[in-house]
Order: sequence, then structure tokens, then C-alpha cells
Amino acid sequence: MSFAGSSMIDPFGRSISYLRVSVTDRCDFRCTYCMAEDMAFLPKKDLLSLEELDRLCTVFIEKGVKKLRLTGGEPLVRKNIMHLVRQLSRHLDSGALEELTLTTNGSQLARFAQELADCGVKRINVSLDTLDPDKFRTITRWGDLSKVMAGIEAAEAAGLKIKINAVALKGFNDTELPEMLRWAHGRGMDLTVIETMPMGEIDADRTDQYLPLSQLRADLERRFTLTDIPYKTGGPARYVEVAETGGRMGFITPLTHNFCESCNRVRLTCTGMLYMCLGQNDDADLRAPLRASEGNELLSNAIDEAIGRKPKGHDFVIDRRTRRPAVARHMSVTGG
Repeated sequence: MSFAGSSMIDPFGRSISYLRVSVTDRCDFRCTYCMAEDMAFLPKKDLLSLEELDRLCTVFIEKGVKKLRLTGGEPLVRKNIMHLVRQLSRHLDSGALEELTLTTNGSQLARFAQELADCGVKRINVSLDTLDPDKFRTITRWGDLSKVMAGIEAAEAAGLKIKINAVALKGFNDTELPEMLRWAHGRGMDLTVIETMPMGEIDADRTDQYLPLSQLRADLERRFTLTDIPYKTGGPARYVEVAETGGRMGFITPLTHNFCESCNRVRLTCTGMLYMCLGQNDDADLRAPLRASEGNELLSNAIDEAIGRKPKGHDFVIDRRTRRPAVARHMSVTGG
């Protein structure tokens, strides 16, 4: 039974056409703003199989999803992940899916970049917060910058378009971002900067890390000419063109200027929980209806019910009074 044509419209008239799928909560880094060093990961028995993830994604595509992004944790550490990518690529071949992409830390890209390109992936996001090897090891706790750089080179060689995502962290990389901008644009890559988000208990104090991007933009405008442009990739970034480099820079500002009014996305976790909003605890269990029947009617109905209560926006705030994360789950669970 196909559910094509029953497009997903939320209570605020927004058409849901973008699904982000966290294929694993595991990661080979422990970035200080994202995870605690001693993380307790989900038991493997709780994870959806690759076949179940494919079935779930296929139902969403039949219901109107046009863009699918694989995330994690680090998606490329999921065992046999390329099997899922190859399976999903059939929807690109049929035209039902317009884009299949992923967000990665780059550590495994040297192994997988060519295969990703062969499966129809055209562009990827690489999370990278510093170009300094020592600072990189500090922020990731045990990452190797040279592996990430080799991965970026492999992705370029495979013809993948790359966007660099950097979390803006006061006192860590704020003075380095102009250099990162020149480096990214010099290689033909966009750079997007992101405000740190209050998700999950970590070892650091986010009030010390938080850098409003309005402040960062003002600092950058002392060195560069930034012009707002209407460019969109389907996500929440607002873009500017940088006259001096000829490249694009994006700003994702969930705290200083939230982006909820045009939200077209939902997030699926590796355990089958659907989150209608990154910053709300508004989950729906899709694993139960997925496993309750070989047909997809129960699953489709559960998705409709969930979309029908998608909230208008999130309630992110970082201040010294609460010192608590806005949501208890870590970013690695929901997939950014």
C-alpha cells in the first residue's frame, strides 16, 4: 500500500519535506559542547536495524519527504552504513527523493567518500570547529585533525560539494573564525557557524561557551563585507555573501534569532523516536507501529498523528539562572 500524495502538513501550515535521521548515537569523538567524556550509549538491541531504517525512510518519502539527511552521532561509524545509503539511493533514481546527504565529522570520509558519491550523494556537511591540531584534539577529546583533512580531500576528489559547520565557542575559536572563513572559501566550500545549543548534560558550563552570532557577525563585518542573500539549502541557516572571498557564509542562530517560522523538518532517532522539534520533548514512538505490522498503515497513521502536533517553535535559552539544558537528551541522540 502506498501513501504517496498524502503530504505532511503541520498545524501551522508548514509542509514537512525534510527528514533528518540519526543512524547511531555513537561517535568516535567526544566534542566537549556535545557529549560528556564518559558517555553511556544506547544498547545495540534498542537500535533499529538498517532494514527498518530503510522502511521508515521509505514511508516518509512516500508521504512527501524530498530531502533526507543522515546524521549521528557519527553516521559513518554505524556498521554497514553504506548498505543503507545504497538502499536509499533507489529513491534518487526514481525521482521520489531530491537529495540524499549526510553530516559527518570527517574522520571516516577517506574510506567512504567515493562510495557516497557513487550512491548519488552530491554534497555533505563536515563538522569542524578549528584548524589548529592541538585545539582540535582538545575540543574533540581524542580526534585527529589530519584524518579529517584527508577525508575532506577524498570528498573533494570524489566530486562531493562540502559545507563546513563550525560551532562558535567564546574563548575557543571566536578569533579563529576569520581564518577558517578564508580557508573554506579558498577551497570552494561554504562555511556555516552555529550557536551552541543547550542539549544534554555535559562537563562544561555552556554559559561560558556561548557566543551570540550577532556579536560574531559584527566582529566579522570589521574585516569583511557581508551581504544578505536569499540562498537556501532546506535547513535553518541564513546566508550572506562575503565580497572579499566570493564565498557564502551561513548563520544558524537558534538562540538569538530562532528559525522556527519556516521549519520544514522532523528528526528520527536510531531507536525510532520521531522528534517534531529539536528543542522540545515532543517525541513519538514509531518503532512500535513499525514492528507491529508488516504493512505500513499503522506507521503512516502514527506519523500523521505526530505531525499533527508539531509545535510552533523551540524554547532554547542559555543563562546563568537555569544552568540546565533545555532538553535532557544529547545532540548525538537526535542528530542535530
